[in-house]
Amino acid sequence: MSAILLTGSSRGIGAAAHKLLSERGAKVIGHASSSGRGDAIGADFTQPSAPQLLWEEALAQAGGQIDVLINNAGLFEANPLHGSDIDWIDRWEDTLRINLTAAAQLTRFAVKHWLDTGRAGRIVHVASRAAYRGDSPDHWHYAAAKGGMIAMHKTIARAYAGKGILSFAVTPGFTDTAMAGDYLASRGGEDLLRDIPLGRVAQPHEIAQIIAFCALEAPASMTGAVIDANGASFVR
Repeated sequence: MSAILLTGSSRGIGAAAHKLLSERGAKVIGHASSSGRGDAIGADFTQPSAPQLLWEEALAQAGGQIDVLINNAGLFEANPLHGSDIDWIDRWEDTLRINLTAAAQLTRFAVKHWLDTGRAGRIVHVASRAAYRGDSPDHWHYAAAKGGMIAMHKTIARAYAGKGILSFAVTPGFTDTAMAGDYLASRGGEDLLRDIPLGRVAQPHEIAQIIAFCALEAPASMTGAVIDANGASFVR
């Protein structure tokens, strides 16, 4: 049975992935930004020490061995160009810390864990199509964080494949979550769907299926792959 640490598991894509992975027999250790959300470990990624505390608690719950890390936690908040300088940099730093730096810290702990124990492992990074096509004028920080996540993922895949450490990334477009709903409303609601040839946004369970495939089933030769799931709104 695989032991999986899944960040951002309390809602949306993370909750769907938690459910599906558990149904497939994995031991899933969830994470939320604060405690009190079911059995998820509470860790506020705006705090630099939080990823290490999360990793240590998850490792203890897993009996000393984590097989898969899924970096799913994210923050998506507008950062208007004409806001105050202090607000702009604060929002930038919070978004980069939650969406990228915390993921990098956890990835580092995971890679060290697998190298030290001589075991194979898998990482699944939940990024965004924004990594490739950018985002709105109020979301420079979000696009930058997801672009950084993809660059990190590719670097890890190339560096550690020979050690049995595999890295996969998923780049969803709009997904039917509260986070995406706020964005859709801010950008014209239904009019924005005209940019999606499929005619609808993705459902969380669709992205969860891709995550589960990467975490449990994807062949080793797929390491380094980025899987798009955006209804053909961005085709590379």
